[in-house]
Amino acid sequence: MKKEIRTNEAPLPVAPYSQAVCINNMLFISGQIGIDKESGKLAEGFEEQVRMIFRSIEAILSSAEFSKADLVRLTVYLTERADFDRFNKLYEEFVRDINIKPARSTVIVNALPKGALVEIDAIAVR
Repeated sequence: MKKEIRTNEAPLPVAPYSQAVCINNMLFISGQIGIDKESGKLAEGFEEQVRMIFRSIEAILSSAEFSKADLVRLTVYLTERADFDRFNKLYEEFVRDINIKPARSTVIVNALPKGALVEIDAIAVR
């Protein structure tokens, strides 16, 4: 059975899509950008956007009764190739306590919604 996942602990979608969709034991998290859930505004700076995205992903996972350990795949979209190493350092912190690290792809793109510097979508399996 397919179920929409929605939590106020992460920013609400900026277009007509679900924060996440759960089907059976799989959770598909829509692309998250570094929007502050309180103000609805994009965070200042690359590192703060990344941290905000990770908080949003964790909030969505939790609301669907999943955890970071259930993550199996992430796709990262960066607007600047030069941010790749900085992202990896922040990502390493995020996955540090995960025994089996998720598979990941990183794509360099020309632009992201709302002028974001990074976007991440994820898949989790429980």
